[in-house]
Amino acid sequence: MKLAKTIRFDPSDLNVFPLAADEGEWALVGTFCFAGIGETDIKGKVKQAFSNGFLGLDSMGFSTLVSIVTVKPDDLGKIEKRLCSIFMNEFGAPDEAAAMAAVTEEIKFMADLCAEHKTGTLLAVQRSLGDGGIRESFRSLAKPESCAEQKIWTMVDDDDDVADSTEHAHGQE
Repeated sequence: MKLAKTIRFDPSDLNVFPLAADEGEWALVGTFCFAGIGETDIKGKVKQAFSNGFLGLDSMGFSTLVSIVTVKPDDLGKIEKRLCSIFMNEFGAPDEAAAMAAVTEEIKFMADLCAEHKTGTLLAVQRSLGDGGIRESFRSLAKPESCAEQKIWTMVDDDDDVADSTEHAHGQE
């Protein structure tokens, strides 16, 4: 199963969201955070979170981008437990059974969104509020186009000459 983790390429999330997710948190689409929100509430940093944010589960902060990763069974259990706690403590789920039903639905939605993409693919969300409720669309940036495989280091043998080492250090081969 694939899900996503928050990723940050620059500090902009720290400035645009009410609370920015830390890099590397498990992430969900998180639209449930905006259930019942009205147009008058969608302004400033809340507008940015509403319009472009994925929810980081540890911090309850937001991230503009997420990267698709493969979930280990132990991690899935931790994600389910954390999300159940969020639904019960932050959103008033009436009991654990109701919370777990919502957990299953949210994780399935994110897993379905991630399933069609390769590991390392970046995702972005765009939300809007209309007469029919909240609408979402998702964009992806495939792994080869992202920096997920960008080569930033090259190992050089000690007995190579200085000129050759300089070329490798600058990424020229």
